[in-house]
Amino acid sequence: MQTKNKVFQRTLKAFLFLSGSVAAMSLSASDLTELMEIWEEFNLTSEHYGDNLSAHHVEALLCSPGYSFGAVLYTLSIFYIFIFLVGLAANSLVVWVNIRSEGKRYETHLYILNLAVADLCVVATLPVWVSSLLQRGHWPFGEAVCKITHLVFSVNLFGSIFFLTCMSVDRYLSVALFGDGGNSRRKKVVRRVICILVWLLALAASVPDTYFLRAFKPPHLDATLCRPIYPDDNAREWMVGIQLSFIVLGFAIPFPVIAGFYLLLARAVSNTNPAGAGTNSNQERSISRKIILTYIVVFLVCWLPYHGVLLVDTLSILNLLPFSCRLDNFLFVALHLTQGLSLLHSCVNPIVYNFINRNYRYDLMKAFIFKYSTKTGLAKLIDASRVSETEYLAVSAVENNV
Repeated sequence: MQTKNKVFQRTLKAFLFLSGSVAAMSLSASDLTELMEIWEEFNLTSEHYGDNLSAHHVEALLCSPGYSFGAVLYTLSIFYIFIFLVGLAANSLVVWVNIRSEGKRYETHLYILNLAVADLCVVATLPVWVSSLLQRGHWPFGEAVCKITHLVFSVNLFGSIFFLTCMSVDRYLSVALFGDGGNSRRKKVVRRVICILVWLLALAASVPDTYFLRAFKPPHLDATLCRPIYPDDNAREWMVGIQLSFIVLGFAIPFPVIAGFYLLLARAVSNTNPAGAGTNSNQERSISRKIILTYIVVFLVCWLPYHGVLLVDTLSILNLLPFSCRLDNFLFVALHLTQGLSLLHSCVNPIVYNFINRNYRYDLMKAFIFKYSTKTGLAKLIDASRVSETEYLAVSAVENNV
C-alpha cells in the first residue's frame, strides 16, 4: 500500500515512528548516526539525488511530524475495514446475480462481472494491509506474501479502472451506433477478447513495481518493511517512472475517455426518439442522464485527489518543488488518506453500476425467489413479479443498452 512513497523520507519517518521519536529535533547524536547509516544502507547518495542531497535531506531529519502517526494509521485501519466489509458483501452479490442472470440481457454484462471480480479481489487484500498498519507498518508475512499481495491488489485495481473505461466506450457504441442490430455472437466474442486484453494490460502495468518489492529488516529498525528497493544506479528514475505510469494509466488516460464517452452517451440519450415522446420517456431520459453524470463524478471524486497528490510527490522527488517540512508532512499523510479514498471506489461501483439499475434489481429479486422458493414458499411471488418482467421488457432502448 505504500509503494508510491519516496524511499528515503518515508523510511526516515518509519524509523521515527517505530522507534517512538516524536520530533526529529530531539534526536541525539547516536540517533542521527543510525539514520545516516540507514541512509547509506538504502544507497541514497549524491550520485542519485545531486549535490544538494545533504542540505535537502538533513532538513528532512529536522522536520517535526506535526501530526500523530498512530492517529493516521488507526484511522486508515478503521476505514479499510469498512471498505472490506461493504465491498466484500456488495461485489459478491453482484458476481452471484450476474452469474445467475442471463448474460444476453445486458450489453455490458461481461464487463460488469469482471469489474465486480476485480473490486472483490482488491478489497480481499485489505485485511493483510490492515494487519500491517495495526503493527505500525511492520510486515510479518515474508517477502513472498509481500509480492503476491501487492500484485493481486495492483492488478485488480488497474483492472477495475480499465473495465470502467471499456464500459463507457461500449455503452456509447451500443446506443449510438449499433443499437439492437449487429451480430450478437460476434459482439460477445469481441467483448471476451477485450476482457482478456484488459487483464493482461493490468498485469503488465503492475509487474515493474512488484518486481522491486522486498521484505527486509534494517539493522537499526525493530520491524520488517515491505517496500520497493530500486536499482542503485537509477533509483530516482525508476521511482518517478513508476509513479508517472500509475498517473497516466490510472487517471490521465481513463478519465478523459470515461468522461468523453459518457457525455456523448448523455447527448445520444437526449436525442433518442425526441418526437412525440411522452412524459414517462422524458423522465426515463432525465434519469439516464443523471446516472451517466454520476458515473463521471464518482470516478473523479474517488481518483483525482490521490493522483493529484501523487503528481505533487513526483515533482518533489524531481526537486521541481522547493523542500519544506510542511510539504513533506502533507505528502506523507495525504498519500495515505487519498489512497484510502480511492479504494472507496470498490464499494461505490456495485451501487452506481448495479443497484440503481432496475434490471439488476429485478434479477436480484428473481434470483432470491428461485433460490429460496422451495423453502419459504416464495414461488408464488414469481407470478406477482410479472409486473416487473413487463417493466423490464418495456424499458426504453436507451436503458436496455445502457
